[in-house]
Amino acid sequence: MKFSIVVPVYQEELSLPSTIPRLLSLRDKISCELELVFVDDGSKDHSLEILLKYQMLYPKNILVVKLTRNFGAFAAVQAGFMKATGDCVGVIMADLQDPPELFMEMIKNWEKGIKAVFAVRRERHDPKLSNFFSNSYYSIFRRFAIPGYPKGGFDFLLIDRQVVNEINRICEKNTNIMTLIYWLGYEYVMIPYTRKKREKGKSNWTMGKKIKLAIDSFVGFSYFPIRLLSGLGLIFTLSSFIYGAIAIYKWWIGKVPEGWTSLMIVLTFTAGIQMIMLGVLGEYLWRFLDQSRKRPMYIIDKVFDSALSQTQSNSTSMDREIEDSHIK
Repeated sequence: MKFSIVVPVYQEELSLPSTIPRLLSLRDKISCELELVFVDDGSKDHSLEILLKYQMLYPKNILVVKLTRNFGAFAAVQAGFMKATGDCVGVIMADLQDPPELFMEMIKNWEKGIKAVFAVRRERHDPKLSNFFSNSYYSIFRRFAIPGYPKGGFDFLLIDRQVVNEINRICEKNTNIMTLIYWLGYEYVMIPYTRKKREKGKSNWTMGKKIKLAIDSFVGFSYFPIRLLSGLGLIFTLSSFIYGAIAIYKWWIGKVPEGWTSLMIVLTFTAGIQMIMLGVLGEYLWRFLDQSRKRPMYIIDKVFDSALSQTQSNSTSMDREIEDSHIK
């Protein structure tokens, strides 16, 4: 059997010299062949050079996929899924905040027939403000999107080849791939662990990326935003009818309605709500347009395989095979 680990890499030159040896050490701790699939997501530092150095030293265990630019961590994971050849596939980030040794327990569960094993964050050694926003987000997501979703979220997991094939078949853009895996409904096991503080390098998980992930998750897995807009629209419509009836009644009895300031407040507040509604609808429409264009989720530039071959590609590996040209 073969166990593949997909590792998205973006600007991780400080972490990789520690991450790669620690992942390679799993070879002596598991009972199956190990394959490490590193996906360079358009790094501008020396990450690719470090990956290629280790790939030359361990050609049978390391595969390096280079994307043309930065497409995002989840797109990199998807590219890794397309290239991974293992009977089961794990995902871990390159910053070593998650313990790779936990894969041994995950494999034991997989050998029992479990299709998905999620390492769920019980605690996070992150700043308090970051923990607060993260916990609040997952609480809201569990309440309005997917009940039963892990409280701390997850991006550290192991899934069966059947699940990987299903994800590759779906090829959904602008989504949270971790939530998509959970949504598929395969039998799963959750393993709690403590996420450690990042020791080397700087996180590239910016606030903008977090906001996009939150929007993608709600838009992709919940009707709540649309239903909220419908409810607000109904409330404001009824309120306007009532306010209009009061104004007409006062005019009828000869009393001029007063309250210019309050009226302007209502109008500006209503206009703001309408703009928010248009923005939410725009998020749905933009995603529909992006999906209908059928542009690839990522573009693979080169693949460095066990023979240190480079594969040139101007298209995504989702719908065409890569032709290898070996470098001698």
